[in-house]
Amino acid sequence: MRTIADEAGVHVSTVSRVLSRNLTAESEARLSDGARRVLKVARKLGYVPDTHAASLRGRRTKMLGVLVPRLADVVLANMYEAIEEAVTDLGYQSVVATTRDQPEEQRRRVSLMMSRRVDGLLVADASLAGGYVDELAARDVPFVLVNRRYQDFVAVTCDDELGGHFVGTHLADLGHEVIAITGGLPYASTTQDRVAGVLGALRERGLDVPEERILLTGITGPDGRAAADRLLAAEPRPTAIFAANDWAAIGVMGALRDHGLTPGTDVAVVGFNDIQVSADLPIPLTTVRNPVRDIGATAARLIADRVEGRPVSSVLVQPRLVVRQSSDPRMAQRARTHAVAP
Repeated sequence: MRTIADEAGVHVSTVSRVLSRNLTAESEARLSDGARRVLKVARKLGYVPDTHAASLRGRRTKMLGVLVPRLADVVLANMYEAIEEAVTDLGYQSVVATTRDQPEEQRRRVSLMMSRRVDGLLVADASLAGGYVDELAARDVPFVLVNRRYQDFVAVTCDDELGGHFVGTHLADLGHEVIAITGGLPYASTTQDRVAGVLGALRERGLDVPEERILLTGITGPDGRAAADRLLAAEPRPTAIFAANDWAAIGVMGALRDHGLTPGTDVAVVGFNDIQVSADLPIPLTTVRNPVRDIGATAARLIADRVEGRPVSSVLVQPRLVVRQSSDPRMAQRARTHAVAP
């Protein structure tokens, strides 16, 4: 490294910083002239970094652990993909473990991660009950919460309450008064904040959602379908249903069809996350766009900063309401008009 520094005309610390990163073609193009000279000399000399020796010197493994409830969920899969790309660019490697939101499995996975001497953890399965997150804090383990928040620990999340407020305002503006809510996990901040946002927006309009029309029974399509069956059997029947994620909303739309009802025309349906399939449904789903890749990449940078001793603070990433036909049938006519416009 000293040889490279002398030939490139830079300090040896610059060589260390440049060669510790796992650079992509895109990030390499953004390097300074000095950093490019370092790479050119290193490649000419055939330099290969000894990561094991580096970890012994720095008492770091350059490994980060990522804990998620599940990877079958497309939202979490996309978030982890962004995390993995970002930590690689920062010179780290990531290892992911799924916990199914089970406290015993969460603690077991943390123990395995710590036995492999990960430098820090990205925690995407935090519960509002705390649990092992409190234990991590007590052990002074470097961690950053992802997607879900808990107390005042550093977290990178969507502004879920704002997203819910968008939904409540949208439904009130359309004239709905009998509104139901489903599709969430009561122990997750994502659900609680989205519901709070909807209820807050409706209260601003003088509207209320009674407890019997709030069914937080799960996040899958079948969960949404079962909840919708119960809601549609009640009196008065809801004219609008908000599901706290898109898969549950898709299940709600299936239940409506089973009951001979048309989403968007007979009952408005709104989801949350804007997964790719939402725009491609026979009746496209109105939803809140959750920038999950931005959340993952930002969280990766924060945990690297925390591990390396730099100060970090929580980040709220901004959502956006995407109105489609499932809540506003006029959107279909606008799409047809646009398609035939000269």
